[in-house]
Amino acid sequence: MVGVSEGQVSGQAREAAPSPVGRPLLSLTLAALMDDVHAHSGAVYLLTPGEPVLEMAVMAGLPRAFAAPWERVGLSAPIPVSDAARERRLVWVAGEEDMARHYPRIAVVLPYPFALAALPVATDRATYGAIFVTWPGTRPTELSDRERDHLMAACDRLALRLERAAEEGHPVHPEPDLLAPASVATVAGTLGTVEAARMVARLPYGLCALDLHGRISFANAAAAKLLGLPVSGLLGTQLWASVPWLNDPVYEDRYRAALMSQQVTSFVALRPPSEWLSFRLYPSTNGLSLRISRARAVAQEGRAGFQHGDTGTRLVTISQVLSLAGALTEAVGVQDVVQLVADEIAPAVGSQALVILGSQGGRLHVLGHRGYPDPHVVERFDGRPLTEQTPGAHALSSGVPAFFDSRQQLERLYPARHATPDGMAAWAYLPLIASGRPVGTCVLAYAEPHPFPADERAVLTSLSGLIAQALERARLYDAKHQLAHGLQAALLPHSLPSLPGIEAAARYLPATQGMEIGGDFYDLVPTAGEAAAVIGDVQGHNVTAAGLMGQIRTAVRAYTTVGQRPGEVMSSTNRLLIDLGTDLFASCVYLRLDPAHGQAVMARAGHPPPLLRRPDGKVRVLDLAGGPLLGIDAAATYPTTDVALPPGSLLALYTDGLIESPGVDIEDALAGLAERLTEIGDRPLDEVADGLVRHSGTERERVDDVALLLLRARVD
Repeated sequence: MVGVSEGQVSGQAREAAPSPVGRPLLSLTLAALMDDVHAHSGAVYLLTPGEPVLEMAVMAGLPRAFAAPWERVGLSAPIPVSDAARERRLVWVAGEEDMARHYPRIAVVLPYPFALAALPVATDRATYGAIFVTWPGTRPTELSDRERDHLMAACDRLALRLERAAEEGHPVHPEPDLLAPASVATVAGTLGTVEAARMVARLPYGLCALDLHGRISFANAAAAKLLGLPVSGLLGTQLWASVPWLNDPVYEDRYRAALMSQQVTSFVALRPPSEWLSFRLYPSTNGLSLRISRARAVAQEGRAGFQHGDTGTRLVTISQVLSLAGALTEAVGVQDVVQLVADEIAPAVGSQALVILGSQGGRLHVLGHRGYPDPHVVERFDGRPLTEQTPGAHALSSGVPAFFDSRQQLERLYPARHATPDGMAAWAYLPLIASGRPVGTCVLAYAEPHPFPADERAVLTSLSGLIAQALERARLYDAKHQLAHGLQAALLPHSLPSLPGIEAAARYLPATQGMEIGGDFYDLVPTAGEAAAVIGDVQGHNVTAAGLMGQIRTAVRAYTTVGQRPGEVMSSTNRLLIDLGTDLFASCVYLRLDPAHGQAVMARAGHPPPLLRRPDGKVRVLDLAGGPLLGIDAAATYPTTDVALPPGSLLALYTDGLIESPGVDIEDALAGLAERLTEIGDRPLDEVADGLVRHSGTERERVDDVALLLLRARVD
């Protein structure tokens, strides 16, 4: 086992002497734990040596197919067991709504009422894995202290035993699941006595017993008659597989819902041509009882029938596709897609490395890769022409997937790969086709030879379509983001001029929602013996707002250069904005600095008030005289205010994005910003700028642009 982090174990576990590793250790631990807390299913995950991957080692209480999308998961995946192992904490999910809120991908695949707890299996030196257990949705929404203590103590004891096993060179391996399917039984054997069997046979409605896998272990004559099959044709089969008109995922979902929630579920189904039957499932921890009876005629629901092959494969495929589709919808840029494929898809299919390839100008480009210790192994393929005989280029240009279960098979078809080994032993080259055209190739690599049976190829090919759609959206987003970023950068000053007596620093952060381009601007303009500064915000977040911002900034520079006073600069800019006829408004603060005399003259047009930190460290909000927003009234005037700016003073100009956030009062936010400026105002100006941005909480999520301009009068 490989440790990934440090932490602490409970005092109870630390004091307990680890007992010898038993066989089967994991199964016994899980069974005892589930019994202690009255859980009805659970699983133990072990951390894969040398990989940030959790792999299910044993499951109990439910078929493994229920957890198929999560048999192998990345340590960074947003699911409870990964969170528990990575953060070394107990994760509690109280029910269906809690799951949908915190783990929507799981809720999409398992939309049933159940509660779940996940805990790390870790000592103070290393993490070895994680455990989860589930309860029916009818249990209390809070985890009791007794349950919490039992869960943590069991995980701590298991961690100590795994640590001892690793030290002794006896790593623990996966074990058979704790699921004993009921054998196909006779009527008398199932019910205990011949008389009981006769009683059941006389009942007017159908009765079936299903094991945890959904296989029929008993059916009475009435059930066989209603279903239209002999009892011998039902025993040992799954209901939706043996009865053609029940071969619909909707009906199978009711069986899964009953087992997961441990609550009675029901459905009605049409037996062709016109007979409606009612099915009611009564679950327990070792199977289900099914009652079948005739139902009154109901309206046709209009659902189209589904034709499927093997049921077990279908369960896995549907679950995986739902989970991974949900994951890929969260991808924003190309690197998000690469990371999600690495975190979600690669572990699910057992791949150890991946490459995402794209094309531009007739050449291959490596868009991203994961899992290769030496990145040069992959990056040397960047820029290769599409006409070159490589499997990645062929898959992209032909749109046909290629699977190579060994290195010999790959090199037989592509001899050039002899000279460029990547250390892998099997590969799946999946063309990424979106809107009918190839957008790239996803290469999944395996460290060991890996056969690709037909059902796995079908799953991988289906997943490639989801990846392709996500990649196409991501590339469009990245192109838009680069365009917006380039336009914004061109309209704002690349650097601030060095001015005598004045130290300056600025920050600009685009909004994280929308097009990421807006109308916030700032500038610092040197003049004869003085300096002018401006900060403003044009209404809107689009190209029009950005273009208008550029015009306003240019106009302010021009009016400053010709010697207009602050009030005149504001009035002239206001008239210009109205003359442009854009129907957009702008707020602004303009000031003329005279550092030699320690003075500043300021004018304001509907903009948030600046903050002034005096040399003694006290901060006050400058209540400046001013006029309306620019662009409203052509006759508006903008009075000015003289402000003392002695050496050591710090002036903070900002746009409203720095202090406005949903649910926060603007006055409280402004007071908090002033308090922070009081605390850190003596630091170097760049540190002050970063500290104010961090304090505002706008580093990660912003609904508006943020501009910040700091001006400090130097102390000689």
